Amino acid sequence: MRLLTVLLTFLFIACGTSKDGDFTMFSVEEDLALGQELAQSISSDPANYPLLDRAESPSSYALLDRILKHILSSKNILHRDEMAWELHIIDNDSIQNAFCTPGGFIYVYTGLMKFVESEDELAGIIAHEVAHGDLRHSTDQLTKQYGIQVLIALLTDSDTRLLADIGASLVQLTYSRSDESEADRYAVRYLKDTPYNPTAFADFFQRMQEKDGDLGMFQFLSTHPDPGNRVEKIKEEVLAN
Repeated sequence: MRLLTVLLTFLFIACGTSKDGDFTMFSVEEDLALGQELAQSISSDPANYPLLDRAESPSSYALLDRILKHILSSKNILHRDEMAWELHIIDNDSIQNAFCTPGGFIYVYTGLMKFVESEDELAGIIAHEVAHGDLRHSTDQLTKQYGIQVLIALLTDSDTRLLADIGASLVQLTYSRSDESEADRYAVRYLKDTPYNPTAFADFFQRMQEKDGDLGMFQFLSTHPDPGNRVEKIKEEVLAN
């Protein structure tokens, strides 16, 4: 009975409505704390996550930092000052993917950076990942995959093995189609407030879908499923007021 009371009390305090209107189990502060734990786990695992050093790859990080700065200046960002918004590059040309942990820690593989054909396309990808973080989609998906009790435990007592497991799952974390549609919409809204052409975001998806047969299973497509008529919906959002 006491355990049930404690759990219900936690749920009453923690649960609420996020800034985008969605029901959430965790506070933004808890998102950030979980993200910091995962970021530390990822950085301590160079075998699986060979992160490029900023000092050794200044031009690559300068490019991503410039893009992120423009995106975070958008009036549509909900949690600009509440999340970390850190960019990291994973040195693996064979993987074309990117992901965002809770709290706004964004990871981009060199394989994806080499696939894009312009800074505008790369800005679309970064904006999409920012949207997943800002709308707190990754926390929602991790809660569904691991359960609220597991994530609560990590916030109170770090488990190195479990952190590594969750970190590994982030690479293949599949969002719902509704999350993907929402992230696409918000990405375009962010991009409209920047010097970047949001139409390039649609062009990127169209080109990626066309080349997927040649590249095998394109990781970004598998972890970011097509919500249906994706390119058309993005272009409609570009034209919307």
